[in-house]
Amino acid sequence: MAAAVQQPQQQPGRVSTKEQRYDRQLRLWGDHGQEALELAHVCLICATATGQEILKNLVLPGVGSFTVVDGSQVTGEDVGNSFFLQRSNIGQNRAQCTTELLQELNSDVSGNFVEENPDTLLDNDPSFFCRFNIVIATQLPESTLLRLAEVLWNYNIPLLVCRTYGLVGYMRIVIKEHQVIESHPDNTLDDLRLDNPFPELREHIHSYDLDHMEKKDHSHTPWIVIVAKYLEKWYKENGGQIPRNYKEKEAFREMIRQGILKNESGVQEDEENFEEAIKNVNTAVIPTKVPVCIEDILNDNCCTSLSQQTPSFWILARALKEFVAKEGQGNLPVRGTIPDMIADSGKFIKLQNVYREKAKKDAEAVGNYAAKMLQSIGKAPESISQRELKLLCSNSAFLRVVRCRSLSEEYGLNTSNKDEIISHVDNPDSEMVLYLMLRAVDRFFKHHGRYPGVYNYQVEDDIGKLKICLNSFLQEYGLPVTVKDDYIHEFCRYGAAEPHTIAAFLGGAAAQEIVKIITKQFVIFNNTYIYNGMSQTSATFKL
Repeated sequence: MAAAVQQPQQQPGRVSTKEQRYDRQLRLWGDHGQEALELAHVCLICATATGQEILKNLVLPGVGSFTVVDGSQVTGEDVGNSFFLQRSNIGQNRAQCTTELLQELNSDVSGNFVEENPDTLLDNDPSFFCRFNIVIATQLPESTLLRLAEVLWNYNIPLLVCRTYGLVGYMRIVIKEHQVIESHPDNTLDDLRLDNPFPELREHIHSYDLDHMEKKDHSHTPWIVIVAKYLEKWYKENGGQIPRNYKEKEAFREMIRQGILKNESGVQEDEENFEEAIKNVNTAVIPTKVPVCIEDILNDNCCTSLSQQTPSFWILARALKEFVAKEGQGNLPVRGTIPDMIADSGKFIKLQNVYREKAKKDAEAVGNYAAKMLQSIGKAPESISQRELKLLCSNSAFLRVVRCRSLSEEYGLNTSNKDEIISHVDNPDSEMVLYLMLRAVDRFFKHHGRYPGVYNYQVEDDIGKLKICLNSFLQEYGLPVTVKDDYIHEFCRYGAAEPHTIAAFLGGAAAQEIVKIITKQFVIFNNTYIYNGMSQTSATFKL
């Protein structure tokens, strides 16, 4: 029998090649986020300059694999717009050239190409698109886009529509439901529970006696303990109510300030931990409650009605709901982290462990409910990993669910769409005007088989034709909107060009949203994004 080949082991303290390569992004979305990215298979339809820029920004951070669908040949215009293509590529298949060139950027990524037009695939094999985690469509005509969007909507595959049109960038996310556990919100408050300490924290706080403590210990007591001790005193003097307004919080700060030790001359000592406590009153002395957006998730029909097809997110959300109603006594699981502070190591670690142990205990309780839920719908307990459970519990205040409208709903232009459009066109230079112009050029293409201004000698004639298309669109959908002639002229001058500067910008923005969808971290926009390269402004709309 041949001897087993031993794999080289990484030495302790040594950073792997992978960690070196992806260091910055690992700090953003962690090992589990990188793993999700490396397991993803994305599809790009049409390897235009915009599509190439999007894929470049996915290949570099290590997306698992990609497939390019494009039956077109490379033209001189492609070479002029693209950073990757060269003159020698003219006449070759665009999907093949793009795949070969992008694979040179990262040897860990697998690239494939299909020399077919998307319409042919939609006619002959629509299930082809089921194999992908997300599909990216660039520069597609409206008729093809609507067909593709319907197929993907029915298969529940996310679609990101991207388009560069002159100095205008457009993105549209089409996804039935996107659940986010790690939304990474900015400026989050620490979960300290000082308004109503849990029993283990209360016991730890009572182990301190600030009035009979040596100076060394007094000046190294964690500020969380200081605030909690003085809150108990405040409650006794104020009917059990926490400081609610500026005046009361100032009085509470003064109460803490009076607790600073004094020297023999009656002058207060320099106790930084007390100053830290005073500084943190505003953010520490707040009522603990379940955020409204989390209440909405816990009361969602997907949370209350489970089945074998229910995603793990909603099973965990239901378990969370049970916890809040019972062990949590109206509160979410303790997050289990505390901020750094002035204190000796022993006191800080003991306090830190109080929160950590409580978080662990709460997560176990949520896990027990999750196991019961899984059993009730006939799924194995290991269907949900401990990592998923811990992530949800530690981020339970930051859960988000994004539901986008289908493209057919948007193009049907229901009442809410109309209201959204009308509410933004009070400003004649709103990015919403650019959206209306993009819809108008699509109508132009439908009627004339080309985009306005693609031939220089027809620009003047096309201005009038585009204006007719715009007005018929506005009239058909009952939109009492007036668009300045300047925009009509400008869109004719664009000639449906795809400048690399706009394509590159859009490629970066689109790749960012794709990473969010794949890793289920951070919150995607809902659902339309417009970039105005003329004014360098952008806006999002819910259409």
